[in-house]
Amino acid sequence: MQSPYLVGLVWFRRDLRAQDHAALHHALRQCARVHCVFVFDRDILDDLPRCDRRVEFIQHAVAELDHNLRAMSGEPLGGLIVRHAVASQELAALAQQLDAQAVFANHDDEPQALARDERVRAVLALQGKAFHTFKDHTIFERREVLTQTGAPYTVFTPYKNAWLRKISAAALAPYPVEPLAKALAPRPPWACVPVPSLADIGFEPTGLAQLRLPLGASGAQQLLDEFLLRIDHYDTARDFPALKGPSYLSTHLRFGTVSIRTLALAAHTRATAGSTGAAMWRNELIWRDFYFQVLANYPHVVQRSFRPAYDAIVWETGSKTQALFSAWCEGRTGYPLVDAAMAQINQTGYMHNRLRMVVASFLTKDLGIDWRWGERYFARQLNDYDLAANNGGWQWASSSGCDAQPYFRIFNPVTQSQKFDPEGKFIRRYLPQLAELPSAALHAPWLASPVQLQAAGVALGSNYPWPLVEHDQARQRTLERYAVVKAT
Repeated sequence: MQSPYLVGLVWFRRDLRAQDHAALHHALRQCARVHCVFVFDRDILDDLPRCDRRVEFIQHAVAELDHNLRAMSGEPLGGLIVRHAVASQELAALAQQLDAQAVFANHDDEPQALARDERVRAVLALQGKAFHTFKDHTIFERREVLTQTGAPYTVFTPYKNAWLRKISAAALAPYPVEPLAKALAPRPPWACVPVPSLADIGFEPTGLAQLRLPLGASGAQQLLDEFLLRIDHYDTARDFPALKGPSYLSTHLRFGTVSIRTLALAAHTRATAGSTGAAMWRNELIWRDFYFQVLANYPHVVQRSFRPAYDAIVWETGSKTQALFSAWCEGRTGYPLVDAAMAQINQTGYMHNRLRMVVASFLTKDLGIDWRWGERYFARQLNDYDLAANNGGWQWASSSGCDAQPYFRIFNPVTQSQKFDPEGKFIRRYLPQLAELPSAALHAPWLASPVQLQAAGVALGSNYPWPLVEHDQARQRTLERYAVVKAT
């Protein structure tokens, strides 16, 4: 059967792997020869700090992808064409240079990405070239899972039940690449340059290797193999930050160094066989799909509350609020679990999921600060930052989003600490100045006796702060603040 295109170009974005890849699979089936490209997009990178862990993660992933494509093609000149440019301009120019009749890519439903893709599509159309995109980042996307009235779901549990009814072997099936790899074309001599280093694109090393986060597609496979040995206990271990409970695959999912189908298949298979841990992890993957379809169908959430009534909330403002926000960012709230969590994100770019909820609740409901401030801070700090999940999580915590916790449910940072870090192992790791306090005093140092504080070398107001707010008083202020939406 003759291929519809002589030459195709696959544009890698948030899908940095050579296996189980929808766009690459379809390009290899439809084109006689296939080139592959990744663009370090200046539209994104130029505004970032010069030391960014995510850029270093991407650079490692791209280098491994280049190696894997070259090995798969069997061509000495095989591999990935890599550019440092404005992607929306570079793609059309590169398609012209390669004489490609079609460009293939996977969906990205973030508003800026959609606008970029429309610019690319328009320029390619003027050149008489096709632009094909495919679902790859979720199991179900956009309007694939709808209510009986044909509307997108806005409550998670009915969405989850519909997701589980719809799931099938076909939805979890991989997109094979290796059997089709003979269509991978050698790069033209002018494109045979090494993957640029961080310095080549204007960035500095971040010490990512010291974080012990395995990198690239091989690192994702290593983490998955390790997690599958403990997945059956995920439901009991996942809430305790001092335990090795999570999969630690979120950054790999974000940048596509692992296929969501691989993870969902593993979870669904084990859950169907009776594993409660696997079923709980599958729920987390379904939450991820849920937030992506919320973003796709209700893009106003990027700027505003999903539930419009919550935009009437009057948040704290002024110089005092800026000082409180800085203290939250820097882990100086006086609540050890909150401060240890902020130390974790600032030092590593990762934060345990339970703690994301705790610190978000503290910012919005103890300090009365707009959830969008926290959302932006997480967007700068998180290795696994994903607009859909980050926005969904912050709106959940502030009670303004889809299926959010009721506004009157407010995390108590002390009881959360006592329940989920009872021995203080996590707190001691990230707040060494409190390490000598007995566990009973660790969760609320201001209640410790002077003798305990002195013996532990803790000087409140000096090497550890007094609490910024008193929680019960802050809770009452929050209930008053949210009275504007009480009837919703």
